[in-house]
Amino acid sequence: QVQLVESGGGSVQPGGSLTLSCAASGFTLDSSAIHWFRQAPGKEQEGVSCISSAGNRNYADFVKGRFTVSRDNAKNTVYLRMNSLKPEDTAVYYCATDLVSLSLCAVNNHGMDYWGKGTLVTVSA
Repeated sequence: QVQLVESGGGSVQPGGSLTLSCAASGFTLDSSAIHWFRQAPGKEQEGVSCISSAGNRNYADFVKGRFTVSRDNAKNTVYLRMNSLKPEDTAVYYCATDLVSLSLCAVNNHGMDYWGKGTLVTVSA
């Protein structure tokens, strides 16, 4: 059974950092891409980052240079390190997978088959 569980959200001041985790089960990370999405209140869901089964990374322009996606295959967990957080980063963050094994992943591919329940990130003074 495929399952994704996010953790690590919380409240942080502007300029601060958080690391989100996405624990996967029912499949292995070297066989599937993992995508991070976010949705702020009243706004559409947007792709944030992804890491392909081959380990290649991709980022939305609005997080490039601030966010880093990584994974630990032994723990079957993907991480999203978020630095220099801004109030506009406030959102519920979700990890998702389409169980596709490709060299690359597209950040704006919303055609996922499995989603976590999300973790809330709040950035405010």
